[in-house]
Amino acid sequence: MKQKDFYLEDIPLAEAVARFSAAVQAEGGSGLMGAERVSLDRALHRVTAHPIWARVPSPHYHAAAMDGAAVQAEDTFGASETSPVRLRLGEQAQWVDTGKPLPEGFDAVVMIEHVQQVDEGVIEIMSPVAPWQHVRPVGEDIVTSELVLPEGHLLRPTDLGAIAQAGITEVEVRRKPQVAIVPTGSELVLPGQELSRGSIIESNSLMLAGLVEEWGGHPVRFAPVPDEYEQLRKVIGRAVAEYDVVVTNASASAGSRDYIASILGELGKVIVHGVAIRPGHPAVLAVVDGKPVIGTPGYPVSAALVMDLFVRPLVYRLLGMAPPQRRTVEAVMTRKVFSPMGEDEFVRVKVGRIGERLVATPLQRGAGITMSLVRADGLVCIPRGSEGIHEGQTVSVDMISSMDEVENAIVAIGSHDLALDVLANELHKQDPRKTLSSSNVGSFGGLLAVKRGEAHLAGSHLLDEETGEYNLPHARRLLADQEIVVLNMVYREQGLMVARGNPKGITGLGDLARPDVTFINRQRGAGTRVLLDFKLKELGLDAAQIKGYDRVELTHLAVASAVAAGTADVGLGIMAAARALNLDFIPLLKERYDLVIPRRYYESDLLEPLLRILRQPSFRAEVEQLGGYDASDMGQVLAMLPEGRGLAPSVS
Repeated sequence: MKQKDFYLEDIPLAEAVARFSAAVQAEGGSGLMGAERVSLDRALHRVTAHPIWARVPSPHYHAAAMDGAAVQAEDTFGASETSPVRLRLGEQAQWVDTGKPLPEGFDAVVMIEHVQQVDEGVIEIMSPVAPWQHVRPVGEDIVTSELVLPEGHLLRPTDLGAIAQAGITEVEVRRKPQVAIVPTGSELVLPGQELSRGSIIESNSLMLAGLVEEWGGHPVRFAPVPDEYEQLRKVIGRAVAEYDVVVTNASASAGSRDYIASILGELGKVIVHGVAIRPGHPAVLAVVDGKPVIGTPGYPVSAALVMDLFVRPLVYRLLGMAPPQRRTVEAVMTRKVFSPMGEDEFVRVKVGRIGERLVATPLQRGAGITMSLVRADGLVCIPRGSEGIHEGQTVSVDMISSMDEVENAIVAIGSHDLALDVLANELHKQDPRKTLSSSNVGSFGGLLAVKRGEAHLAGSHLLDEETGEYNLPHARRLLADQEIVVLNMVYREQGLMVARGNPKGITGLGDLARPDVTFINRQRGAGTRVLLDFKLKELGLDAAQIKGYDRVELTHLAVASAVAAGTADVGLGIMAAARALNLDFIPLLKERYDLVIPRRYYESDLLEPLLRILRQPSFRAEVEQLGGYDASDMGQVLAMLPEGRGLAPSVS
């Protein structure tokens, strides 16, 4: 095995793009794909390899454009309803239908509405026509030898109809770039195979291949290749020999078994190893035998970004096209984002319209967070040299989702609850244009988002220690300058989630202070964290006594997942989360989870479908089946704040 070379660089993005493009062109790998001839029924979304010239005119005969009578135009001059012109059928006129050839000797058609048959052989014309009126002359649409479509045109359904009208049955199109996708890693298993500790489902090649196909290429997925130098070298060499572009996934960094850069340096020339971007820094850009080879990192978010920055423009260039420009919008950032100064960081965001402005909420930023790819509406680039983005700062967002999706999104920021996930699914099922876009920042963060005008609603279960009341005292204090509707969602069981069989014998919050018990907490501002701190104070327990108190997750499901995985013995959360991950549950108390909604949105058309679902008994039953929920008051207005301004109509 060849000794691995460690040469991870930190090349600025623009320079990396320029170096790679120049190297590919210099090696002869930037030429256009060759042509292949395909029938029209296989030509949709292909790119023309040559200009397309009409072989026949359309129409190829003089055709009647209306049902009526074919005539000589000069015979109709002076005709009117009060003084009709009579013409003899056969000699001076003939009946003709739309699309039929214009009979020889005639140069116009009188509409059927302006013709009256007097007897079997005579008609009256009640309106004159000009020469060639209501006639489609030869070549009206397409003239022989006319340019129908230029080279490098992406064929649409309408284009195929025009090509057929021009007398063409086959077209020459650019051959799709054949892109090999080579996943690497000894830990990879195929979807559906049995998982063991340390194994990873090989899912990235599905995503990468889908991107290539979306851009017009033809992806070919290889079976996962283990981290063995010679085997990797052999597979990559074969891929280079057989395909136009090669994309490897994983083994791109500088670890002891990250061989891609070394192999590509041995087979060809590594142009860049390490781009100053986040995520995606370990990207490898190489040329082997005149063909571009891109080494993408193993984390899915990193891989997707490297594909977008380097493979997307390459595929379009091979097809002779410029990559379509994404729409860019201005939006207000809802949270502060810190960023390292030496890299261009690409942050995925959810975008929604709140009143007159667009807001962008940053999603979880880990390179392994696949769901950030699923949930993102757009990308915000934090340029290198910047320390980040301030809360409330206006940013430019490169949109991934359509603006129609954004305009129809209901933005919910606040506490996580599984009932919201069920509501999101039901909303989209009943009204496919609508989506419920949730960001989990805790109850307190949700109320602040409503205060700043960054959300249509907030999910909250904030306990007030002085009164023992949920949500209302906090809403009165934080949102005193707005008219707010507080709507009940559910009552739910909060308790301790433990592994099946409760191996540590945990019975209550007092056990959290035991030295043999590891806890996992929620973030500051989360209603569950507020509840925990309140109960610890009641019990006289110091948080410093709890092992794991400072380790936090953002959702009930994430806490349950940590317990299920064995990285924590216990977490505080809702019964539905424990049941979802097959955990035991020790109930402690019943709490109220509400939706806090500015009145202007509560009474708007945007929220009407969501509020209607909350009234449906079938939906309430579906939520209660999750376990630990009481939906008896779901949709009922609990308060209109400030008090004394009139109660909003109840949706219960």
